[in-house]
This record gives sequence, C-alpha cells and structure tokens, in this order.
Amino acid sequence: MRIASGDGLPPAAQRRQVPPGLWGGEHVRMIVSSTGALLEYDCASGKIDRPIIVDVRGGFNTQGSYASEHGGPRRVGDTALTRARYVGRVSGETMRLTVTLEHSEKPVGVFTLTRGNDPLLTKCR
Repeated sequence: MRIASGDGLPPAAQRRQVPPGLWGGEHVRMIVSSTGALLEYDCASGKIDRPIIVDVRGGFNTQGSYASEHGGPRRVGDTALTRARYVGRVSGETMRLTVTLEHSEKPVGVFTLTRGNDPLLTKCR
C-alpha cells in the first residue's frame, strides 16, 4: 500500500525536481529553477510559482499562469493572466509538456523540450 504525504505529493523518497536550467523546443522556451519556471512562447508567456516535482515515472502536474500576447502596441492593463495547468513527463534530457488554460479542455499546446536547447522564437510583437 502506498502512503501519500499530507500535501498530496508522492512520499519524499519518490520526489525529485525537474532539473534546473534552460529547456527549449519548437515555439517554447522554459527556464526552470528550484522555485518554479518562466515560460516564453512565440506569442505568450507563462509562469509556474512552485517547484516542479516529478513522480517516480517522471510525470508532473502543476498550476501556473499564462498570458497571451499580440502584435502592435501594448496598452496599460493589456496583459490578462489566465490560470493554467502544466502537465508533463521528463525522461532524461527530454520533456513532453501540455499546457491547458483553466476552464478549457483543449490544450494551448503540446510541446517537446530538450534540456539545454535555446530555441529561436518568432515573437508576435
């Protein structure tokens, strides 16, 4: 029988964080730290404000924020943050990441990232 800790996370012996540093793939760049991650997409940005803990199989499921961007001038208050769900799996130096906005069943995107890869993003600004 598996006994979970009170915080809903796997037992401490099975916890580990996504390795810190730059992760990148087509249309996304993610900078992971011990406290979360910053994400940059072609026409959006995102943030995870907590450590990304993976289970024994490398999977994770955490919350964060997502902000769409657009071309042209920006107005004050133009950036609306939306709560988002970040679900992924890390296997070696590769991460598969699905980003879904709160109250939506369709993902914003499914991305494959590689640790150390610094992708060229096409910004919509």
